[in-house]
This record gives sequence, structure tokens and C-alpha cells, in this order.
Amino acid sequence: MPKDISYGDDYKYIPATSVSSGLGVEMLPDLYCHTIQIVNICLVGNPENNDFVLVDAGMPDSANKIISVTEERFGPNSRPKAIILTHGHFDHVGAIVELVKHWDVPVYAHELELPFLTGIKNYPEPDSSVEGGLIAKISPMFPNEPVNLGGNVKALPADGSIPAMPGWRWIHTPGHAPGHISLFRDEDHSLIAGDAFVTVRQDSLYKVVTQQEEINGPPRYLTTDWDAAWESVKKLHNLKPSVAVTGHGMPVYGQELSNGLEKLVNEFEEIAIPDYGKYVNKNKHTN
Repeated sequence: MPKDISYGDDYKYIPATSVSSGLGVEMLPDLYCHTIQIVNICLVGNPENNDFVLVDAGMPDSANKIISVTEERFGPNSRPKAIILTHGHFDHVGAIVELVKHWDVPVYAHELELPFLTGIKNYPEPDSSVEGGLIAKISPMFPNEPVNLGGNVKALPADGSIPAMPGWRWIHTPGHAPGHISLFRDEDHSLIAGDAFVTVRQDSLYKVVTQQEEINGPPRYLTTDWDAAWESVKKLHNLKPSVAVTGHGMPVYGQELSNGLEKLVNEFEEIAIPDYGKYVNKNKHTN
């Protein structure tokens, strides 16, 4: 049983929700997305063989819900082979400590995220001054201290493979976080994008609550490198994904996905990059 793992001192429940909270979508027989308040988790694996992984770990205090969703799909007392983290922001690791203790499974993330997952380094503070809606303004209340998973978290293999996810590979897509990754399956062009791009404008309270769909850049108040974020979106667009699950918003498919990603790549500065904020420097953009 894992011991001595913990959240940061600023860990707390965040009273935010959306009309999609509690909804699950099966995009493919082995790709399932479920919304926890305002963020998505993914279960990758076919329920027929009970061999699966969890991608990301939801909002704070959501462990019981994630366990329930998992058992509904894979059966009582089921547990994943591993937990894969796209990055370590609070809304993607909110239940990680309880889940690791409950399931006793390994966690994998990019090596650049490990300082934020082993109690070593805080994330930069959310930028409440950034151009955007009410969610951006209240972002200073969000936890930014690191979780400490100790030896339970490991760096993803350098060759791009993903433990317990045959056929998938990880792609470094920084900008929103230094070690942010997306997951891609070449066989059918399935993409788990994390927050490299999202399908709801995450800084707007109205759009978060109503889940108004639009392919947009990463959440503004936590994105610290906009040039890297733009390059990451270009990288994912070039993969020509057929279906994409993002960290926030509903999954997107087909022409809607390809058209939306092309528009985002071509108009990233207008659509995604805020006009002002402490991580914004217009003179820096050379894309």
C-alpha cells in the first residue's frame, strides 16, 4: 500500500460544475470519456477484457466518483493497469492520492512534470489578470502547490510508448504546462489531447457552465508559454486526428474536428492568445 503521499497545503474542493458533469461518452468501444464537474477523465480499454488505464484524475474530492464510474464500466473491484497524466494541474490530479492508495497502481507522466508530482516545485500561480471571463478572475483560488506521489510516479518511456497502452504513443505538447503530453493511436487516429486544446472556452464561466462547444486554445489563466502552445496545436493538427477527447468540453469528431483545428492553427493569435496577461508578450510571437 503506498505511503507518505499527499496533496499540497492549498488542496481543496472547487465548487465549479457544468451541464455535462456526470455524463459519459463512448467514442469507441475502448475509448470512454466522463466529465467530472468541469474536467474530463478517460478510460482506455475494452470492458470485455477488463484491461484498461485511466487518463487523468479529475477534480479535488472526486475519487469516489471516479471509482464508481470505473466499476460501472469494467465491473466491481476493477482497477486500471496504470494512471497516465497529461499534466499535473489541480484539475487533472484532484483525486490522484486517493486513487493510488485505493488501487495501488503506478502513475506515469512526462519527466518535466515530475517536480510538480513529487512535492518539489509549485506551478506558476494562475494569472487572474489575463484577458478572459470570470473563471480567469477567480483562478487564484485554484491550488497550485505540487502533489507528492513519491516513488509511485514514474517518467514515461523516452521512446514514446505508454505503459499498458499498446498501440498508443505519447507526444510532448508543452505550453500549458512544461511536461504536458497528448496521447495518439496511429491505427485509427484517436487523440487524447489533454489541455493542449479544448472544446469549450475555459476562462468564461457562462461557456464552462453551458459547455458551449468551440475548439479553442488551452485554458488562458494557467498557460505560461504561448509560443510553445501554438507549436503544440500545429503538431496535433498535423496528425489529422479522427476523434479527439480534450481535458475540457465534449469530444469532437471528423470534419468538425479537422475544420476546428485548422482554424485554430491559422488564427491562434486571435482565438487563443489573450491580448494581455502576465504570461503574454506579443513581441515574442514569431509563428
